[in-house]
Amino acid sequence: MPLILFIACAMAVFPAGVVSQESDRPRARDLGIEVGIFPTGTHNAITDVAGVRVGHSTVVREPDIRTGVTAIVPHSGNAYTSRVPAAMHVGNGYGKLLGVTQVRELGELETPILLTCTLCVWKAADAMVGWMLERDGMEDVRSLNAVVGETNDGGLNDIRSRPVEPEHVVAALEGATGGAVEEGAVGAGAGTVAFGWKGGIGTSSRVLPQSLGGYTVGVLVQSNFGGILQIDGAPVGRELGQYAFANQIGGNEDYDPDDDVQEWGSIMIVVATDAPLSDRNLERVARRAIMGLSRTGSYASNGSGDYVIAFSTANGVRRGRTGPMSAVDDLANDAVSSLFQATVEATEEAIYNSLFKGETVTSNGRTVQALPLAETLEILQRYGVVR
Repeated sequence: MPLILFIACAMAVFPAGVVSQESDRPRARDLGIEVGIFPTGTHNAITDVAGVRVGHSTVVREPDIRTGVTAIVPHSGNAYTSRVPAAMHVGNGYGKLLGVTQVRELGELETPILLTCTLCVWKAADAMVGWMLERDGMEDVRSLNAVVGETNDGGLNDIRSRPVEPEHVVAALEGATGGAVEEGAVGAGAGTVAFGWKGGIGTSSRVLPQSLGGYTVGVLVQSNFGGILQIDGAPVGRELGQYAFANQIGGNEDYDPDDDVQEWGSIMIVVATDAPLSDRNLERVARRAIMGLSRTGSYASNGSGDYVIAFSTANGVRRGRTGPMSAVDDLANDAVSSLFQATVEATEEAIYNSLFKGETVTSNGRTVQALPLAETLEILQRYGVVR
């Protein structure tokens, strides 16, 4: 039986000859693409929100497995006994997101967030539940709401084999770290496709000025969706001739709509902030992430599961498990508009990073090309996005 290879850490490196996850491909800002008005954090990543950690476990088996797990851990403590307020927004509900009803009902997370492939959701959830129940202080726990999101990587991955195993989940959780986050074809993004090019994991952050609270917003995406790619307003997909419905518009009578890889797919968006927000205002933040998604050219197609999970790490909003009363901080409604803008910007840039860091992958009888850098840069220069 072929060996499954997986590497789990914040910066995973595969042995030479298998696939390289260390890429010289640039991030959006490396090319001079500066989305929005607010500055980024130190790492321009979701981990710029203090305490948030990310871990990847990438699963590769030649010739047909490209998948994995990405874990987003909200803080260094026990996620069950020190819960963070959270909210979800569904842009289009074609997906298998676990844990959504309880998060909506209670407005809080009690586990880390896992991202993986569609048919691996339930295996990943079971593995995380087992891992959580073994943590200190969990001896009497009899209910646990695992939150696991997904996108369908079945084009580059033999998804029916459901290759994610408990050790992959544990490795992602225990390997989660702060600092720089690896992007592209790694973890849950190993086999994903966006706008017909190689997608994957992308992240970005924004820091508000002190006059607006000085808060940080970080976003991480698992991009696997279609549409008509535009980058900071430049019509890149149209200029490159790869976009949804291009074949029908071109009059190709033999075209099979099922092959329109620019049309189908999904995206998971995770938003973290250190602003002291209630779950009600976190839902308002989550809705704004969809605006950032739309700026990249998505129109939330019928087969696209477009989900946002937003949470706050502020100490003043944590929810313990003792006592009948809970006193928490709550940022006023009038103070959240800048967080909305920051969320839109970070979501848009995170998606671009997932594309720019993506590398060409051949697997499962198919090759998906990386976004062509030279051609894309020429278009961006022509439209005045970069100079």
